[in-house]
Amino acid sequence: MLAELTNVPRDYSWGSSHLIADLQGREPSGAPEAEVWFGDHPGSPAELPSLGMTLDAWFDAQDPGAGPKMRLPYLLKLLAAGSPLSIQVHPSREQAVEGFAREEAAGIPRDAAHRTYKDDNHKPEVIVAVSDRFEALAGLRPLGATREILATLVQNEGVTALDRALQGSDEASALRDALGWLLSGQAQSVVDGVIAAVRQAAQTTPTDHFAALTRIADAYPSDPGVVVALLMNHVVLARGEAIFVPAGVLHAYLSGLGVEIMAASDNVLRGGLTPKHIDVEELLRILDTTPGDAPRLPAIVGEPGVDVFAPGITDFELLRVSVDEGDVRRVRLRGPAIAVATVGAPIVAAADARVQLAPGAAAFATPDEQHLEITGTGELFLAMPGR
Repeated sequence: MLAELTNVPRDYSWGSSHLIADLQGREPSGAPEAEVWFGDHPGSPAELPSLGMTLDAWFDAQDPGAGPKMRLPYLLKLLAAGSPLSIQVHPSREQAVEGFAREEAAGIPRDAAHRTYKDDNHKPEVIVAVSDRFEALAGLRPLGATREILATLVQNEGVTALDRALQGSDEASALRDALGWLLSGQAQSVVDGVIAAVRQAAQTTPTDHFAALTRIADAYPSDPGVVVALLMNHVVLARGEAIFVPAGVLHAYLSGLGVEIMAASDNVLRGGLTPKHIDVEELLRILDTTPGDAPRLPAIVGEPGVDVFAPGITDFELLRVSVDEGDVRRVRLRGPAIAVATVGAPIVAAADARVQLAPGAAAFATPDEQHLEITGTGELFLAMPGR
């Protein structure tokens, strides 16, 4: 079966007021539109209009004895950031299994504000820029580069205290200790001093990085996450470029429109830029503080017109398929697949069905479909299980 798949945008406060509406060619709603979920996640299952049911209900009907659960190993989204998301990290599968069991045994309600593990799965994710510019923070920067940045700032007490805290021959340990200190609530004067120095630097040295930090500080005044952001790689993705965020890697999305795919999980540990609960001890336990470059994910150029974003995990793989008039792209599937269009009017065809997609529209192919043919004109992203 191949069928149209729809959903409505989620109105998280950080969402853009226009990016999703612009993509779909409609008037903005007036509310922030942050994400459109294409999957069977119970938080916002997509609809199958031709069948009059949600995608999770369709899966339940195929296997009624299994009980309600997510069948797709991934969740595909349109993500539109108008302001910074919280800094966050996701656990490994082993950490999620242990943490979920621990919180279940403690009797913590799954919807409790201080609950960390909502399920027992990991949540690696890939985001590909759809807008011409997509900004993110991803991974912790090597300390030598961070100290060079600190040296350019006005040397107030906050800046010098942060610089002292980052000294040490073991960079991962120094970063772990500094993050714990910044998020402990005991370093507010340092946080305020560093933010003041960053604001001044943005005036005298107007770089992308300082401009981003200033926007973050405007959105979250006096939040220690602003200084955490200073320790992270600032990434600017051009259209079609991607990053892959595996377990343990600190990250946050700042602005722009992207197609995001992740393992089917809701496990998030926050590290700043949020009014929500931050479990500093658990965050530091699962966080990988090894510094390095931003985790960019180059596309693998496959068949003509097909780029593959394959992070090497079994949960998902994401293809970007481009077609011009007269092209026929034949894609072999591995399990259930979801296509979402981003440009033009691509046509998706299976054995006995055909769906033409406008930008922002999606289609679902059931696991029994072996291939899809993409024709028409434009571009779509196709999600399926990984290898």
